[in-house]
Amino acid sequence: MTNSIRSFVLLMLAGFFSCCQSTSTQSVDLVVYNATVYTVDSAFSKATAFAVKDGKFVAVGSEADIRGRFTGKESVDARGQFVYPGFYDAHCHFYRYALGLRDAELVGTTSWAQVIEKLQQQRQQYPQAAWLTGRGWDQNDWPTKQFPTKDTLDLLFPNTPVFIVRVDGHAALVNQKALDLAGVMASTPISGGTISKNAAGKLTGLLVDNAVDLVSVKIPEPTATEANAAVLEAQKRCLAVGLTSLADAGLDKANIDQIAALQQDGKLKLRIYAMLTPTKANKEFYLKNGPVFQDRLTVCSFKVYADGALGSRGACLLHPYTDKPKETGFLLSSIADYRTLAKELAASKFQMNTHAIGDSSNRLLLDIYGEVLGGKNDRRWRIEHAQVVSKADVVKFGQFGIVPSVQPTHATSDMYWAGERLGAARLKTAYAFNDLRKQYGQVAIGSDFPVEDINPLYGFHSAVARQDAKNYPAKGFQMENALSRPDALRGMTTWAAHAAFEDKQKGSIRAGMAADFVLLDTDLIEGPKEKLRGAKVQQTWIAGEQVFGGK
Repeated sequence: MTNSIRSFVLLMLAGFFSCCQSTSTQSVDLVVYNATVYTVDSAFSKATAFAVKDGKFVAVGSEADIRGRFTGKESVDARGQFVYPGFYDAHCHFYRYALGLRDAELVGTTSWAQVIEKLQQQRQQYPQAAWLTGRGWDQNDWPTKQFPTKDTLDLLFPNTPVFIVRVDGHAALVNQKALDLAGVMASTPISGGTISKNAAGKLTGLLVDNAVDLVSVKIPEPTATEANAAVLEAQKRCLAVGLTSLADAGLDKANIDQIAALQQDGKLKLRIYAMLTPTKANKEFYLKNGPVFQDRLTVCSFKVYADGALGSRGACLLHPYTDKPKETGFLLSSIADYRTLAKELAASKFQMNTHAIGDSSNRLLLDIYGEVLGGKNDRRWRIEHAQVVSKADVVKFGQFGIVPSVQPTHATSDMYWAGERLGAARLKTAYAFNDLRKQYGQVAIGSDFPVEDINPLYGFHSAVARQDAKNYPAKGFQMENALSRPDALRGMTTWAAHAAFEDKQKGSIRAGMAADFVLLDTDLIEGPKEKLRGAKVQQTWIAGEQVFGGK
C-alpha cells in the first residue's frame, strides 16, 4: 500500500469513528442523574436518571443508560435525593389567596382578643386602606367556642369597614360600618345563608354563606397592577413548596384572562386548571366557545356550591346537628337550579364540580349527577370535598363515575370538633378518603388553600398518617380511611391530572409527559412517617425550567 493510499484510508477511518462518536449520544436540554426517581407511572416504578428536551421527558431509566445515550446542555446531580412529579393541588383558591396576602392573618388565633390584636396591627401597617380585612379565624380554637360579635369592632373601628372571614370561607364577621355601606339590615331577606341576630333582634355582624356576599361585593377590587403583583407573589410561595399545577376553584372570565396573559408573557409559570363560576356571563361565553386546553391553562369545568361548611353549620345534613338539634344546615340554591345546571352541562363538554360537605348535599348532587349522566361514563364530574357521605351513598361514586376531590388536611383540622357537630355514628363515615378511593379507583387530592396551608406535603402527611402537625393522635384519626403512601402521591400528581383531563400531558415522570418535577430531601414512600410533614423542597422545575431552588 502506497503512502498516499494509506493516508487516505486512515483519514476515512478517522472520519468514520468521529461520526460514530458524535452520533452516539443525543443532545438534550437537561439530564438529571444520581437520583431516586419515583416516576408514578402505571407500575409505580423507580429510576435513577432522566433526560428532558423541549419541556418534556424524553427518556427515564438507569443512570448508566441515560448518561450513556444523552448529553445534556445542563446536567443536575441530584446527590442521591428524591425526585417526584410536580405536585398538583387539585382544589385550591389561588387567585383569592393571592389577593388576600395583605389581609390580617388570623389562622391559628387562640382567642377573640388575639384576633383584635392582629387587626390593630394590620391597621397600623396599612393606615390608608379603605377596608380592614382578615382571614382565618376559627371559634372552635378558642376557649368559649362561641361565634364572635361586632361590638368590639364597632368600638375600635367605627369609621372603617371591617370584614374578616372565617377559616372555611363560608362565614364572615363585619362591623356596623360595613353593614351600613352594604345596606344590610335585620329585615334584609336572604336565601341560602344567614344574617345573624341576637335575642333582641339586633344584628351581631355574623354572616354565613350567601349572606357574606352582601358585604363582600362592596370591597374595592385591586387595580390590575396590584392584582398581577399579588398573583406573582403567590406563585413564588407555591413554587417554594413544590406546586407546579393548581386547580383554582371558582373564577370569572376576567380572572382567567388575567392569568392567561401572565402565562403568555412568561411571568406565570404555574399550570392552572380553572374552574368557572357558573354566572350567566361565564356560561354564555364558554358554553358557546367550548373548553380551553392549552399548555399551561385548562378551562373545562364549572364550580358549583351545594352547601356551606361544617364548622359554621352551613353544611346540609340529612339529620340535625348533634350540638344544634334544631339546625340541619341548608342548600345554597334550589334543587331545581342544580338539576337545570346539571342538564345544561351534561349537554356540553364541561365538567360539573360541586362543593358538597354534608351528607344531604352529597346525596342530592350524586343523585342528580346519576340522573343526567346515565350511569358509568368518563365525564369526570367531581364532588369537591365529599366530606360527610352516608354509607348508602359512597357506592354512587363508583356507580356514576364521579371523581372524589378531597382535602386530607380538613380531616386533621376538624377532628377535634367534628364529632360535636356530627355525633359518633356520622363521624365514622366522614373524611372517608380510602372508602371513596375504592369506589372510583382514584381520589384527587388538594388543600383548599387558603382555608388550609399551601404546602402539599402537609396534605400528604394527613392522608397517610391521619395526624396533625404534632403527630396527634398517636395512632391516627380513623385510620381505616388513611391512604397508602403510593396512593397519596398519585392523588397529588397523576390522579389530580386525571380529574382535570390532563393525565396524558402531566402527572408522571415518563417519556412524552411535561417535565414538571420536584427534588426533595425526603423519601416520601419509604422514609420515616415522622419526617413526612417536615420534608423540604430543594428544587422545583416546570417544563424543564428550574423555577425554585439552588443548583
